[in-house]
Amino acid sequence: MMHRRRGLRTWIISILANAPKNGAEIMDEIETMTQGWWRPSPGSVYPLLDQMTQEELLKKRDDGRYELTAKAKEELEWPFGMPGRKPQTVEDMVNEMVGFASYLEDLSRSDRSKIAPLRDKIKSVAERLAALVGTTKP
Repeated sequence: MMHRRRGLRTWIISILANAPKNGAEIMDEIETMTQGWWRPSPGSVYPLLDQMTQEELLKKRDDGRYELTAKAKEELEWPFGMPGRKPQTVEDMVNEMVGFASYLEDLSRSDRSKIAPLRDKIKSVAERLAALVGTTKP
């Protein structure tokens, strides 16, 4: 069995080889394919999608879904990188939060019912983060 994080890149390529999907759909598909034993976190999926897009292996479409590029289809047998790690620095943590924010944005477009009950909590977190960068009024 492959290590979860090391294999995430492989899972993403495999899933997108079938059809374009957004990050939330990729996470749902992995959870379904593994019969619930693994659901990668948004903090793992979205940074990797961004990295793979920068490497020109994926293209993000206007509808927010990712698809494989010709380069990815040519390179399906290349080695898949080192396993991930837990966030260690403030920058790592912020990068992971960016992934979670992208996940919530996808949910708001595809299945708003999952975030609707958490609206107040999400708003509270947003206000706390805004206060950290000085964008809220005292």
